[in-house]
Amino acid sequence: MSDIDTSSAGAAEGSASDEAGVEADTTSDVTTSPEASTIRSARKVREGVVTSAGMDKTIVVTITDRVRHAKYNKFVLKSKKLYTHDETNDAGVGDKVRVMETRPMSKSKRWRLVDVLERAR
Repeated sequence: MSDIDTSSAGAAEGSASDEAGVEADTTSDVTTSPEASTIRSARKVREGVVTSAGMDKTIVVTITDRVRHAKYNKFVLKSKKLYTHDETNDAGVGDKVRVMETRPMSKSKRWRLVDVLERAR
């Protein structure tokens, strides 16, 4: 029993010194590592036009893509509506905006406003 107690005590002391070294290393790695920025940039970013801004802190952004038809090889416009979080109620109808994917904020809202690229005239 004494062997187990000494080994566990020694392991606890060794792990405490190791943890202190690891903590110092992780804090320096987090601030200087480029991996933190690559994780953030992995989120989807889209550009579109605001079609509705009547809700509080929510806008509807319509994304339009040109897709080649599989059978006829003609370009077809496909549109998708994204419910987007606008914290400052900054965007208005007709504005061209950039949105980024984020955590679910409500039943249908999964995007957030990054910036307004062009104001409506």
